[in-house]
Amino acid sequence: MKEPPSLPVAPSPPVAPSPSQAHAEARSGAVARPASGRFPLAIIGPGALGLHFAARLDGIAPVALIARDAAGAARLNAGVEVGGHLFHPNAFAAERAPEADWVIVLVKAGDTAAAASTAARMRPLGVLSLQNGLTGELLRAHCAARHVDQGITTEGAYREQGDHGERVHPAGAGETLVPPGFEAVAELLARAGLRARVEPDIAHARLAKLLVNVAINPLAALFRVPNGALLDPPHRVLLDTLVREALPVLRAHGLELDEAAAIARVHAVARATAANRASMLQDLLAGRRTEIDAITGALLRMAARTGTELPTHRAVEVLVRALESRNAERTDRVGC
Repeated sequence: MKEPPSLPVAPSPPVAPSPSQAHAEARSGAVARPASGRFPLAIIGPGALGLHFAARLDGIAPVALIARDAAGAARLNAGVEVGGHLFHPNAFAAERAPEADWVIVLVKAGDTAAAASTAARMRPLGVLSLQNGLTGELLRAHCAARHVDQGITTEGAYREQGDHGERVHPAGAGETLVPPGFEAVAELLARAGLRARVEPDIAHARLAKLLVNVAINPLAALFRVPNGALLDPPHRVLLDTLVREALPVLRAHGLELDEAAAIARVHAVARATAANRASMLQDLLAGRRTEIDAITGALLRMAARTGTELPTHRAVEVLVRALESRNAERTDRVGC
């Protein structure tokens, strides 16, 4: 068997952050910060999935976790419960992100441009999106690293508020597929016990992930149920309707699945992540803006290019946006 490639050496000389920055913003986990100040891997986006990945990599290699601001980094460095264990990441504010060989982007789709700009300042060999939707072009427009592309992951995790702060619950062992050029990232993830591999036909994999997302994410949000409940009546009828309606559009863009295979794939993901709360559900419960535009909106834009009507997906989009608006009105009333 061919040995996985070793982590490449960065082409630029390392530049360590100042001691004051290091003490204020970073706190070592099981693996200490690299003496050079340059990390083998960084994750931008300390949401449920970003924390899940960072915690799994703890003990494998130093990982920098990039938060939005200094206050967020400080909260993370104080410790967060992930999978029942207290995890102390190496967290940094975006404005003081350290250099890193490889950067994984796991922010919400609406924050992609800002995350790409942060990643560019980290002077990486490559930047890999594992976000929902189709964000590769936007990343490349704001980051000129040697490798900039989008993979997929079906790992599941959700966050909730406990008696002693936030807790992250891993909720489904999925698979992470990365494009060619990101062999080093796949190797690190595999060493952490995650199912990860290089997928030569990553474009097809992205379309298949979009199919899963447009079916599971909005329905879980609308019915406020975990993924697995969508396989039961009455939700399953709508789940399968969304798959059937989306399939011709995605096939026109290169997805090579027939109807039976498409439905089977979506059911398999719902089953594997049965206990997980879809990201759109988590957003609505937290009063945040969802990724409906990056997920269902992306499908509707693809359909518009071929003149195809998707009435069920259009209805789902309208309903989710209505719930977003209601959340926004509640927030405004609280702020008055």
